[in-house]
Amino acid sequence: METKACVLHSAKDLRIEDVPVAELGGDQVLVRIGAGGICGSDLHYYLDGGFGAVRVREPFILGHEVAGTVEAVGTAVARVRPGERIALNPSRPCGKCKFCQAGEQQHCLDMWFYGSAMRMPHSQGAFRQHIVAGEFQCEPVGDVSLSEAACCEPLSVALHAVRQAGSLTGKRVLVTGSGPIGALVSGAARYAGALEVVATDLFDAALAKAVEMGATRTVNVSRAPGLASAEFTAEKGYFDAAFECTGAGAVIKSVLPVLRPRGTLVQVGVTGDVPIPIDVLGPKEIRLVGTSRFHSEYALGARLLKEGRIDVRPIITATLPFEQAVQAFELAADRRAQMKVQLTF
Repeated sequence: METKACVLHSAKDLRIEDVPVAELGGDQVLVRIGAGGICGSDLHYYLDGGFGAVRVREPFILGHEVAGTVEAVGTAVARVRPGERIALNPSRPCGKCKFCQAGEQQHCLDMWFYGSAMRMPHSQGAFRQHIVAGEFQCEPVGDVSLSEAACCEPLSVALHAVRQAGSLTGKRVLVTGSGPIGALVSGAARYAGALEVVATDLFDAALAKAVEMGATRTVNVSRAPGLASAEFTAEKGYFDAAFECTGAGAVIKSVLPVLRPRGTLVQVGVTGDVPIPIDVLGPKEIRLVGTSRFHSEYALGARLLKEGRIDVRPIITATLPFEQAVQAFELAADRRAQMKVQLTF
């Protein structure tokens, strides 16, 4: 059996090709993919052929934010059944290394993650009409649309980031950068009990989406005073926790003056070397925390979507058929006009 897939050969060389579908194993599921979201990493592969030291070295299928419908199940499968809608977890940890054994699967030493060129051979992605996946990857989503279910992966990233900050109940929270992840962090922070969520961005359109996702107010940092207002800097800082989603050194620096002493800064945005003012971080005893992917949060995200407790529809701004994948990627590159561009299969 063959299926059509979005195969990237090199930067700007994305083709729709026939690829084989694996044989169905006893603990596996055949899924017909219905929707898939274009992530920032997918965009880097398409536009630049990779990011940093991670480069496309062989043709591979893009995509990891997907959802679909179960078409067939192996003889040992019990959690899902044919006809059921599922969000498909792209993370496949080995389950054997010291991190997996310690319940820290996001740090697995032998991780396979859909649509990643970090290893060789590359880990093939899920932008295809059919895929055989492990039963453990499938999270039922009930009657939720497949476009919403495909947002389970970025929502899981946001949920994990919010957990890194500890309890947010009754807290004042800052979210810098209101792209797809930042907007979802705003929603996840409100779900986690934050009393106030202030979202920032350079563009009003992105800030409007953050409000739809749960931000209580916004700050356009392209206009003075931005975060440097007296309200936020008075008495050593206004916010209990901050989620930095841009990865920009200047933004990271601007967050520290508005965090209260012993506040928590969760660095969500990926970046390279940036200067950090230790003379502020140290005396204010600010806790700087990293965050990486997710594990148990995927099942949580699927349940929140299924129960309607977090609405991800505001971040979905465009949907195109997968045959128009090149147009979809070009559209997704316009960050001023688009939040989350999805493909349908």
